Amino acid sequence: MTERLQPGDTAPAFTLPDADGNEVSLADHKGRKVIVYFYPAALTPGCTKQACDFTDNLELLAGAGYDVIGISPDKPEKLAKFREKENLKVKLLADPDKQVLEAYGAYGEKKMYGKTVVGVIRSTVIVDEDGKVERALYNVKATGHVAKIITDLGISAGTRMR
Repeated sequence: MTERLQPGDTAPAFTLPDADGNEVSLADHKGRKVIVYFYPAALTPGCTKQACDFTDNLELLAGAGYDVIGISPDKPEKLAKFREKENLKVKLLADPDKQVLEAYGAYGEKKMYGKTVVGVIRSTVIVDEDGKVERALYNVKATGHVAKIITDLGISAGTRMR
């Protein structure tokens, strides 16, 4: 089982292709806070709800100094379809070999309908400007999760970067 990240840990570096096949690295976001969220599969109801919630709140999060990156084991082509179909503005990255998912503790055993299965553990890791883990949330719910993050981070409609 993969080790879960803890606050203060250095966030594992990554470079993955986005929905257009362009390489995106965590290092590209140095100096900004980054919300990295891991979800099981594009074009599924829960993952769609979560991606739409992040898209709907992207301006608010960006205004508070946060970039948002969604990572799943889907291939870039499927991510492009997902983005187009749902009009998503969140940066979606493909991790088909699951190396980044595993490095972040977002892949492993989980309970699903009472059975233990191996798969993507819906997770969110908030990385600070220096690349350190500020928060690591595992087994999160797709619905209401974005609102909870916004509340927990103390972001309000009036919050703006100084």
